Amino acid sequence: MRRIMIAAAGAAIGVSLAACGSGGSGGSSASPTASASAAATCSKAAVSKMLYQPGVLTVGTDKPVYPPWFIGNNPANGKGYESAVAYAIAKQLGFSNSQVKWAYEPFNNSYAPGPKKFDFDINEISVTPQRAQAVTFSDSYYDVQQALVALKGTPIVTKHAPSDLKSYVYGDQVGTTSLAFINSQIQPSSPPKVFNTLNDVKQALQTHQIAALVTDTPTAQFISSSEIKNSLMVGQFPSTGEHYGLLFTKGNPLVSCVNKALATLKSNGTLLSLQKQYLQAYLRVPTIQP
Repeated sequence: MRRIMIAAAGAAIGVSLAACGSGGSGGSSASPTASASAAATCSKAAVSKMLYQPGVLTVGTDKPVYPPWFIGNNPANGKGYESAVAYAIAKQLGFSNSQVKWAYEPFNNSYAPGPKKFDFDINEISVTPQRAQAVTFSDSYYDVQQALVALKGTPIVTKHAPSDLKSYVYGDQVGTTSLAFINSQIQPSSPPKVFNTLNDVKQALQTHQIAALVTDTPTAQFISSSEIKNSLMVGQFPSTGEHYGLLFTKGNPLVSCVNKALATLKSNGTLLSLQKQYLQAYLRVPTIQP
C-alpha cells in the first residue's frame, strides 16, 4: 500500500542492501566480528540467540491489515501474501507456526531509529536510502509498481495523459512512497493532501476532497474492487525499481539468515507460487505514464 524508491537512488540502495546482507553494524551495539560470527550459521540454535524474545520469532506489522497482503485482518492465520511469506521464512529458520508471534507496529514508527520490539516487520515497507540510514532491510520479497485509483465518471478516468495528471488534486498517507511518487513523478501543480492513515485517504476520495489516490497495484485493485463503491483502478505506472523488504533494527545480524531463507524461497519457487496465489489477479493492469 505504501511506500518509492526513485530509480536514480538504485545505486545507493544497492550499497544499503549489501550492508544489510552482511549484518552491517551501523548503529548496532554488536561488533562486525561478532555479527559475522553470529551470521556464519543459521541453525535454529544460532538464530535463537539473535531473537527479540527467546523461543519465538516476533514479527511486526500494522493494524488493521488489508488483503491481499493479509486476509481477515488476522496476520496469524497464514493467509495473504505477507502472512504466508512470514510463515515460510519462519519454517526455513526452523520455527513452527506456533512459534511465530505477531506484534503491533504502526507503519510510520517502523522505520524510525532505535531498538524494535520485533525481529522483523513485514508491512509493505519500501526500501529507500533514507529509511536504510535508520534501519536494516532484507532483500526484496516483492517488486512494486504504483497505481492510480479514482471514482468512476470523474475526469481523471479518461484524461490521464502526463500533462493532464499534473492538474489534479491527489491525496495519500503521510510517510509513504506513494506520496513521494506523486511529488517526484507526477509533480502536480497543487500539493497533494496528506492524511494520517490509508482509511483517511479513502474517505477523502469518496467525499471528493481529492481526485485520486496512489498506492501499490495489488492494494489499489483491492480498494477499487472491494472497498470503495463506484471506484476503479485507472492504471499502474511503470516500475521505478521499488521493492518491499523486511525491516530490522539497524545492524541486526538476523538479516543474513533471513536473506538466506528468502533466497531459498525464491529458488524453490515458493515466492512465485505465493504471488500467483494471492497477487496474480491484481496484476493484469494497463500501464499509464506519469
